[in-house]
Amino acid sequence: MSGAYLELRNLRKEFGDFVAINNISLRIQKGEFITFLGPSGSGKSTTLYAIAGFIEPNAGDVLLNGRSLVRVSPNHRDIGMVFQRYTLFPHLTVAENIAFPLRVRRRPKAEIEAKVKEMLDLVHLTPMRDRKPAQLSGGQQQRVALARALAYDPQILLMDEPLSALDKKLREDIQAEIERIHLETGVTIIYVTHDQEEALRLSDRIVLFNHGGIEQVGTGEDLYDHPVSTFTAGFIGNSNLIDVHLQSGFPHLPDGTKLYNYQPNREGAKRLMLRPEDLFLAKEGIPVQITGRTYLGDVIAYMVRTGWGQELSVRTQRQDSNLQAYVGDTVCVGFNHEKAYIIPE
Repeated sequence: MSGAYLELRNLRKEFGDFVAINNISLRIQKGEFITFLGPSGSGKSTTLYAIAGFIEPNAGDVLLNGRSLVRVSPNHRDIGMVFQRYTLFPHLTVAENIAFPLRVRRRPKAEIEAKVKEMLDLVHLTPMRDRKPAQLSGGQQQRVALARALAYDPQILLMDEPLSALDKKLREDIQAEIERIHLETGVTIIYVTHDQEEALRLSDRIVLFNHGGIEQVGTGEDLYDHPVSTFTAGFIGNSNLIDVHLQSGFPHLPDGTKLYNYQPNREGAKRLMLRPEDLFLAKEGIPVQITGRTYLGDVIAYMVRTGWGQELSVRTQRQDSNLQAYVGDTVCVGFNHEKAYIIPE
């Protein structure tokens, strides 16, 4: 990938003896929607704040269009920011909140009025322009914060877990709004979340953080279908991780089942990943006992115990399941060998 719009070079940040981000390097293209994903304390928000200028790194560089930002103050970086806690001014109206960054930059009155109208239209809040934040719902307040961050046409928009305080339905609605706004504006977005589904839905690429470093970078499909580590496999979606042993150049399950799609260039691989949706109940296959059954409408989720004592998760579509089983039953599970993925670590 060449001609990076934003580049992080060997970025490092320490808080005392704690290394928050450890020599991170990353290249982001203009117009991309990048999500920083990872558990709490993994370094994703610290990296975001280093880009914004709220935190000064101990080492490394942040470059925008080839220009170093390390010595540039946050208000001169031309970067917009949306926080988890809306941070709206309670005494200002919706329109006045959106206009605030333009007034600080001493833009002409006519330009401010035109931009406020444009932003209100963009976030579908024109009827609310004269209301105060206390008169808005949580979702509406977050849309005002988004409009305010976009009002001065920043080169990059940073979003730090902006939807984590909202309920599931409202989160999904605002996710759709963010997708639409990204499509309409083309702004480069870096979005922080610990929500895997949110990352998979919104992102062009996901940057998965772990212990202050980058574990893997790629599309949602890359990380879901081809994880480079057991951490990625376990963090992105649900997975069954099975220890395998090599015999005659092919991995075998603990019960002796041979996998035929093994790639010989992965010698030494010892872990097999099977997603729950790639397993199914069958009349032939790996003998298991049903230890749990949960009805989820269109999906039935099973927990099963293998003969070697491992618990596996199985998710079947109700309409596709020809075999019904209940707790205590002994059945078999099968899987598509093409879906069996050997983790190359």
